[in-house]
Amino acid sequence: MIGKAIKYMRIQRKFSQEQIGKLIGFARNTISQYETETLQPEFNTIEKIANECGYKIFFINEKTKDKFQLKELERKDI
Repeated sequence: MIGKAIKYMRIQRKFSQEQIGKLIGFARNTISQYETETLQPEFNTIEKIANECGYKIFFINEKTKDKFQLKELERKDI
Protein backbone atom coordinates (compact mmCIF):
# COMPACT_ATOMS: atom_id res chain seq x y z
CA MET A 1 0.00 0.00 0.00
CA ILE A 2 2.78 2.46 0.85
CA GLY A 3 4.36 1.81 -2.55
CA LYS A 4 1.27 3.18 -4.29
CA ALA A 5 1.37 6.29 -2.09
CA ILE A 6 5.05 6.87 -2.83
CA LYS A 7 4.48 6.50 -6.57
CA TYR A 8 1.43 8.78 -6.46
CA MET A 9 3.31 11.56 -4.64
CA ARG A 10 6.29 11.26 -7.00
CA ILE A 11 4.16 11.37 -10.14
CA GLN A 12 2.07 14.29 -8.88
CA ARG A 13 5.29 16.27 -8.46
CA LYS A 14 6.46 15.06 -11.90
CA PHE A 15 9.65 13.54 -10.49
CA SER A 16 11.32 10.53 -12.06
CA GLN A 17 12.46 7.76 -9.74
CA GLU A 18 16.01 8.93 -10.32
CA GLN A 19 15.17 12.55 -9.41
CA ILE A 20 13.43 11.73 -6.13
CA GLY A 21 16.18 9.23 -5.33
CA LYS A 22 18.85 11.89 -5.70
CA LEU A 23 16.88 14.32 -3.53
CA ILE A 24 16.67 11.87 -0.64
CA GLY A 25 19.98 10.08 -1.19
CA PHE A 26 18.84 6.73 -2.62
CA ALA A 27 19.41 4.95 -5.93
CA ARG A 28 16.68 4.83 -8.58
CA ASN A 29 16.32 1.07 -8.18
CA THR A 30 15.66 1.51 -4.44
CA ILE A 31 12.78 3.88 -5.22
CA SER A 32 11.48 1.34 -7.73
CA GLN A 33 11.61 -1.38 -5.08
CA TYR A 34 9.69 0.85 -2.65
CA GLU A 35 7.01 1.48 -5.27
CA THR A 36 6.64 -2.20 -6.16
CA GLU A 37 6.81 -3.09 -2.47
CA THR A 38 9.65 -5.55 -2.86
CA LEU A 39 11.46 -3.41 -0.28
CA GLN A 40 9.82 -1.64 2.66
CA PRO A 41 11.11 1.86 3.41
CA GLU A 42 11.62 3.07 6.97
CA PHE A 43 9.15 5.67 8.18
CA ASN A 44 11.71 8.48 8.06
CA THR A 45 12.34 7.65 4.38
CA ILE A 46 8.62 7.84 3.62
CA GLU A 47 8.53 11.19 5.40
CA LYS A 48 11.51 12.48 3.34
CA ILE A 49 9.82 11.45 0.09
CA ALA A 50 6.55 13.07 1.17
CA ASN A 51 8.30 16.30 2.12
CA GLU A 52 10.24 16.49 -1.16
CA CYS A 53 6.97 15.98 -3.03
CA GLY A 54 5.19 18.70 -1.06
CA TYR A 55 3.16 16.44 1.24
CA LYS A 56 2.99 16.22 5.04
CA ILE A 57 2.20 13.10 7.03
CA PHE A 58 -0.43 13.44 9.73
CA PHE A 59 -1.79 10.93 12.22
CA ILE A 60 -5.55 11.39 12.69
CA ASN A 61 -7.68 9.86 15.42
CA GLU A 62 -10.83 8.62 13.66
CA LYS A 63 -13.06 9.19 16.69
CA THR A 64 -11.86 12.55 17.97
CA LYS A 65 -10.44 13.89 14.68
CA ASP A 66 -7.38 14.97 16.67
CA LYS A 67 -4.32 15.13 14.43
CA PHE A 68 -0.60 15.60 14.84
CA GLN A 69 2.72 15.31 13.03
CA LEU A 70 5.71 13.58 14.57
CA LYS A 71 7.72 16.80 14.66
CA GLU A 72 5.01 18.33 16.88
CA LEU A 73 5.66 15.80 19.64
CA GLU A 74 8.01 16.72 22.42
CA ARG A 75 10.07 14.16 24.26
CA LYS A 76 7.77 14.45 27.30
CA ASP A 77 4.74 13.51 25.13
CA ILE A 78 6.01 10.02 24.41
